[in-house]
Amino acid sequence: MRARKRSNNKRPNILEPCIVLAVASHAAMGVALGLVFALILTWTPFFNLGTNPKMTMATFVGTVVLMFGIGAALTGVLLMMEDA
Repeated sequence: MRARKRSNNKRPNILEPCIVLAVASHAAMGVALGLVFALILTWTPFFNLGTNPKMTMATFVGTVVLMFGIGAALTGVLLMMEDA
């Protein structure tokens, strides 16, 4: 196999505005999905999470939202790297 030759005067621009916007949109979608998932868990009486104090509830919802948001952002980065 031959290796690709890269010209010395062209550098790949990793942080283009469209890439940053795409990663932010993936993160926003993940945050929204995590919020819906956390609210379904807290409002469903089957899981019995709705009786916790306010601070525990806020910590739980915040953790789930951040977990989904970061996961979606990383997935978006990987998908964009695969396309490039």
